[in-house]
Amino acid sequence: MADDDRHRLAVASLLYAATLWGMVWYPLRWLDAAGLNGLWQSVISYGAALLVVLPFYRGRAGELRRRWPRLTLMALAIGWCNIAFVLAMLEGDVLRVLLFFYLSPLWTILLGRLFLGERLTVRVLVGLAAGLAGMVAMLWRPELGFDGPRARADWLALSAGFGFALANVLVRYLRDVSIVGKTLVSWLGVLVIGLAALLLSGPAWPEATPAAWWGALALGVIGFVSMSFAVQYGVTHMPVQQSSVILLFELVAGGVSAWWLADESPRVTEWLGGLSIVAAGLIVQWRSPDAECH
Repeated sequence: MADDDRHRLAVASLLYAATLWGMVWYPLRWLDAAGLNGLWQSVISYGAALLVVLPFYRGRAGELRRRWPRLTLMALAIGWCNIAFVLAMLEGDVLRVLLFFYLSPLWTILLGRLFLGERLTVRVLVGLAAGLAGMVAMLWRPELGFDGPRARADWLALSAGFGFALANVLVRYLRDVSIVGKTLVSWLGVLVIGLAALLLSGPAWPEATPAAWWGALALGVIGFVSMSFAVQYGVTHMPVQQSSVILLFELVAGGVSAWWLADESPRVTEWLGGLSIVAAGLIVQWRSPDAECH
């Protein structure tokens, strides 16, 4: 495949994944209304995705046994990230949840400094300040002042972003593990967290419609599998500064679809805070032209 064709396919893959991730709230809420709550959805969908991809990984499990302690922590971080993200989407405003989640680059900076000893440059500090300012703007209400995260969905979205950031830091230790291996371990983490949460909450069998069961299976096999590998293909064949910008289209897809399909209209302060958070993400993820791209 020619370089131009590969680049166009990478762009298309990232736009596809960003659009679906931005609109995934709609099937999640449909499944919830049909009788499958967020925990059951996650267990069924990610379990189906795991079973579909697992046969293609036969004979390569040795790489996982060598790095199991850090892989386990990564799996739990990503597992919580996905479970918390699904629950937040079911309970909160779509764009608000996405923006809180997109504070994850800021948590990555702090964790990278704490665990990897990464240097805080002026550019990174500017991005950190912009992101924190955006969060304050989103949470500011003239009649109340700074009211903090006002619902469980806010805290779930924040914690999902933190889990994602922690997983990103751990992935840097695991460059000798294949992408498919890390993807399977991540999905297994979702299953573990989801099943544990179901046991703690009382695993009553859901009274869901047959369409809901089939829909959850389709979301995992078609949606999550295709989105995961579309992102992997795009970021593999494109410089990180370009892929990061394209993936922000998730916010556009989420905001427009929520306004159109759910009549959600963010406040002016949330728009301003969101723009600041997006700018922060671009600043902290930017690399110089001669930087190595992975």
